[in-house]
Amino acid sequence: MAVSADEVKTRLAQVSAPDGRPITETGVLSEILVSDGKVYLSITVDAREAQAWEPVRAAVERTVRATPGVTSALVALTAERKAGTSSPAPAPAGGSSTTPVRVSGQGAQAGHSHAGHSHAGHTHAPQPPADPQKESRGLPGVGSIIAVASGKGGVGKSTLAANLALGLSALGLKVGLLDADIYGPSVPRLMGLKGKPDVEGRMLQPMHSWGLKVMSIGFLVEEETPMIWRGPMVMSAISQMLKEVAWAPLDILVVDMPPGTGDAQLTMAQQVPLAGAVIVSTPQDLALIDARRGVAMFQKVNVPVLGVVENMSYFLCPHCGTRSDVFGHGGARHEAQRLGVPFLGEVPLQMAIRETSDAGRPIVATQPDSPEARIYRDIAVAVRATLEGGRATARPVPRIVVEG
Repeated sequence: MAVSADEVKTRLAQVSAPDGRPITETGVLSEILVSDGKVYLSITVDAREAQAWEPVRAAVERTVRATPGVTSALVALTAERKAGTSSPAPAPAGGSSTTPVRVSGQGAQAGHSHAGHSHAGHTHAPQPPADPQKESRGLPGVGSIIAVASGKGGVGKSTLAANLALGLSALGLKVGLLDADIYGPSVPRLMGLKGKPDVEGRMLQPMHSWGLKVMSIGFLVEEETPMIWRGPMVMSAISQMLKEVAWAPLDILVVDMPPGTGDAQLTMAQQVPLAGAVIVSTPQDLALIDARRGVAMFQKVNVPVLGVVENMSYFLCPHCGTRSDVFGHGGARHEAQRLGVPFLGEVPLQMAIRETSDAGRPIVATQPDSPEARIYRDIAVAVRATLEGGRATARPVPRIVVEG
């Protein structure tokens, strides 16, 4: 039986806030997102009141999971510090803490909320506060973790991430591909994957395509479902896809990041010791401005920049062979030189790349001898050389404070 957001909200009227009012009348609830029996929502309160609200968050989660038709639930408690206020109280039991934002959605503890296998009405004992240092360790059985990022969308970052991962795999490495672009997951289509991942115990089993282990939020929600999530829910989802997926054994995990320099990037930098980041940009000045911010952000959180890739660098007419610099040319190379980071290569704007990507048949896997595939493989060789050369050794994970 399908469940609706209205049905969930009606049930939540039975849950009382600390002041005794029904929680649905307090204005703290986010939009309730329902997809295939999975329910996601957040509760946003002042950081000074977080401790009092944690039992309410737990009650909301129990109530949602007890609703007929609900297979799993993720409820995040967001404790935001108001401008000019003092530091919040210590994190309450049951929630992990990134001061002053707390994410308390019980993913694994609540029967793996993303997998859709928790049982209605099943409750769990409160967990102690997460130790930020313990939460920041690398993934067992995974060698290097690298992020593929861009300062803005629409620069071909996901296509680059998929083909880079395949290029690394072609070098004989065991490679995984994590689609961390919560708002616009495109890796399932790029890799020609459909369906839901299996669950063994509390761990999601990654999907497999073209020799890669693959995970994406796109496997867990319908393709046309809008991801209307607040930052803490994004942070919780990325954390779960990192730590509650059976990635091992892997030599390299390539992470396709969402565009920008926000919650997702900070979560990655805090949750695992990134070996480095690859920044993708077009030659256009507007894209280069945002790429510059991306480089600066990773440097600020102590993540080595493996290099910059100029995507859509030029266009070769398939009929006459004339070259056109549609977005300009060489801007990313010059920017990399100016910033003192490696320049990894130029990827052309080519029909073959677009066609194979749309068809779920990435060009490195299906046309390995093509000029375009060789460009991606050369980028993979450069990335591996940087990793093995010791210039991108994973560094201590920074402690990041997110202020609301």
